[in-house]
Amino acid sequence: MSEVKEKEIILRAEGISKSFGPTKALVQVSFEIKRGEVVGLIGENGSGKSTFSTIVAGIQKQDEGQLYLNGEPYAPSDITDAISKGVAMVVQEQGTFNNISVAANIFAGREQQFTKAGLLDLKAMNAAAGEALAKIGVEGVNPAQVVNAMSFEERKLLEVARAECAEPQLLIIDETTTALGREGRDVMYRLINKMRDGNRSVLFISHDIEELMAICDSIIVLRDGHYIGALNREEMTVGALRQMMVGREIADNFYRSDWEGRLTDEVALKLEKYRDVALQDLALDLHKGEILGIGGLTDCGMHDFGKILFGIIRPDYGTVTLADGTEITKPKQAVKHKMAYISKNRDTEALMSAGSVKDNICLPNLPKLAKGGLISPKAETDLANRMGETLSIKMQGPKQYVMYLSGGNKQKVSIGKWLASEAEIYIFDCPTRGIDIGVKADIYRILTDLKNQGKAIIMISEELPELIGMSDRILTFKDGAISGEFLRDPSITEHTLIDYMI
Repeated sequence: MSEVKEKEIILRAEGISKSFGPTKALVQVSFEIKRGEVVGLIGENGSGKSTFSTIVAGIQKQDEGQLYLNGEPYAPSDITDAISKGVAMVVQEQGTFNNISVAANIFAGREQQFTKAGLLDLKAMNAAAGEALAKIGVEGVNPAQVVNAMSFEERKLLEVARAECAEPQLLIIDETTTALGREGRDVMYRLINKMRDGNRSVLFISHDIEELMAICDSIIVLRDGHYIGALNREEMTVGALRQMMVGREIADNFYRSDWEGRLTDEVALKLEKYRDVALQDLALDLHKGEILGIGGLTDCGMHDFGKILFGIIRPDYGTVTLADGTEITKPKQAVKHKMAYISKNRDTEALMSAGSVKDNICLPNLPKLAKGGLISPKAETDLANRMGETLSIKMQGPKQYVMYLSGGNKQKVSIGKWLASEAEIYIFDCPTRGIDIGVKADIYRILTDLKNQGKAIIMISEELPELIGMSDRILTFKDGAISGEFLRDPSITEHTLIDYMI
């Protein structure tokens, strides 16, 4: 009987270290990825996952250590060089370029293949882009259209097509599925299986333990920049992975334990007879001390709903009115009347990525920080430090740029700036998207505390267990209309809600 040959190692990391000032993002990280394997990478926010992936993808360089690709030293000069060597990446946040076409985004940095005699053959590039999209199962997208008006999910699928058309030997997927609806996730999962079947490899980064366990052959755990260990499929359990991630056991259930779900008689906000192109005949009362959950499929209109209430989107017909009779028509007015809106799109809508932690937290709070028309730098710093301590934000200090924070810490900053404003009405759109279980527990605690303080809360979420576990009342959306209403009850299941969403 012939000996079974061990799978070829496609990527080997030896002693990879990376620091940002005094912060050690990676410390002597070493592991291997074999051909034909899907390897998960998990850890709390700030554990070093994204830092490692961007080093492999050529976006930044390590301070110490060596990477090997197919047994040869590997040190890509940039992301285009990495792609030419067989490594592609789909990033966590937005990775497309505005003001250029779908086709130009898909072939960014590789347009020369469509250039003849110094002229770009747009027709050929558009045709190739259409083929690339069809290859991953995306139809009905015009390759010539400019991407500006496309949704975050649509843009993310363009990135998937861009990565796949390069036919990489190693594909890195960084928290991409958190931005996708069910159809988009199916596209991603098909691509992952295609990579495995073709003896190609995937490094799949996610906070969703169940998702990782379902699709990965092994899972690597990082904690505070250190390699903790790896589990193969036979060893994987939710409890074991959680303990490796945080160094302690975490309870299975960190949602609310009460099931009363009683509503007060005090109405904080009223939506009446709302109607526009995408949404129709919406009406509701939001009560003080209530967590109102909003759920539905990706394109049901629920994400626009939060923007409507905050005055970002104006209705064709209908009104948003506060308890004192104020009609909300624009965000500046909403902020003045103690409303807060935490967008699902952290980098593009919720935060100034090029600003500091202090700048982001203080921006909506400048009026209360001003004395005699002047704003004290010390008061700004004190507020940022206080929010940083309250929310356990991992940062070098209040002057650190937000763009260099992990996804979970970015989310804490986006929440912190509104907590500091002492708002009375909070609109959370996907508050736990792309964050680890530890930060999730922190955010659920914040939501519960706000509820107990009598604040009115809307929580828009694509995670059904989250809606069931945290909401006093749930509204389901379907085709731009409210399709169901449920008071808090332990008998509600995910299937109960799904029946009203599809």
